[in-house]
Amino acid sequence: MASKLLRVLAPVLVIAGGIGIYQVLHATKPEPQKDTTEPRPISVRVATVSAEPVTLTVKSQGDVRARTEMDLVAQVGGRITWVSPEFTEGGAFEPDAALLRIEDTDYQLALHQARARVAAAQVGVEQALADQDVARKQLRNDPTATPLALKKPQVTEARAQLAAAEAELEQTQVNLARTEVSLPFQGRVISKLADTGQYVSPGTRLGRAFATDTVEIRLPLTDRQLAALGLPIGYAAPAGQGVPSIVSADVAGQEHQWQGRLIRLDASIDPETRLLYGIVEVESPYNENRSALDMPLAVGLFADVSIDGRAMDTATVIPPDGLRAGDVVYLLNDNNRLEMRQIDVAHRSSERVVVSQGLSAGERVVTSAIRNPISGMALAAIASDEPGVAAN
Repeated sequence: MASKLLRVLAPVLVIAGGIGIYQVLHATKPEPQKDTTEPRPISVRVATVSAEPVTLTVKSQGDVRARTEMDLVAQVGGRITWVSPEFTEGGAFEPDAALLRIEDTDYQLALHQARARVAAAQVGVEQALADQDVARKQLRNDPTATPLALKKPQVTEARAQLAAAEAELEQTQVNLARTEVSLPFQGRVISKLADTGQYVSPGTRLGRAFATDTVEIRLPLTDRQLAALGLPIGYAAPAGQGVPSIVSADVAGQEHQWQGRLIRLDASIDPETRLLYGIVEVESPYNENRSALDMPLAVGLFADVSIDGRAMDTATVIPPDGLRAGDVVYLLNDNNRLEMRQIDVAHRSSERVVVSQGLSAGERVVTSAIRNPISGMALAAIASDEPGVAAN
């Protein structure tokens, strides 16, 4: 009986003892020490917000194209008897210089015939005037003499025939001149489609060429870039003027620059891209306006263009590294704590960001990266000798 009671009470006593021991240990455990030290500040680089006069710069890109480009077309028919050595791909030519000649034998003969018809018509006029003089003398006492009797219509007809003959002579002279094919500008040949011995008819394409006096670059511009330019939609510069621009491109492994001008803006916005397009013009790109390394601004190049925008007397400026996604900046406040702030950006470039609202001169903008930023976290500015970086 006693052994049975012991088996029943033993587990209960073990559990009760365990609970008692736990209560004793819990009551006598030491209090944990509390860490009251501040988190270590994160070291960051900062730049001081400045207020300074700024001239905004708008950058865009586009293809260089000739302002004047056209097909070379035969105006008269015949066999090509001569082709200029410059009439080949890339060849250079001067204004009104012959590029091809078409056989002119038929046109020379037509010219002689036209001159003969003019001479005959002149004789006809003289004959009609002589007849008119004779008729006037014979009928001077006849008050009923008609204009026909006085040979007036005959004189008018003779003069009309002379005028027609002279017009025909002029046309044959024009046709003869057209046997020598030329263009009225200085340029370069793009393609050659005809050669010596080939027969061509009026309207036959002989080649294609472009003028080298002026090239253009058509540039896409956003609404923010238009605001930086300070120009209205549909702007057109007066003749010989425009907004100064610098055109640059990499050619033969080197960067080259040319001087240009923004001369006009489109009068409408592209409905597909929602962009406005402008035209930058570069004069004499193959001659006087070559780059400093003597490279022409060739048609077909893809070029970068920097256009002078509007001037601001006082602008709030920060470095581009200080601007975060969504036009947010991180500031180091007077308590060395992180402050996140939304700003309004007036203009941005690779050199600077111009802020219209949200910042004041003298504030410190964080320019280095921060992992997992939290507003109010402790920061410490890194002392630096780099320009534009402030030390705490």
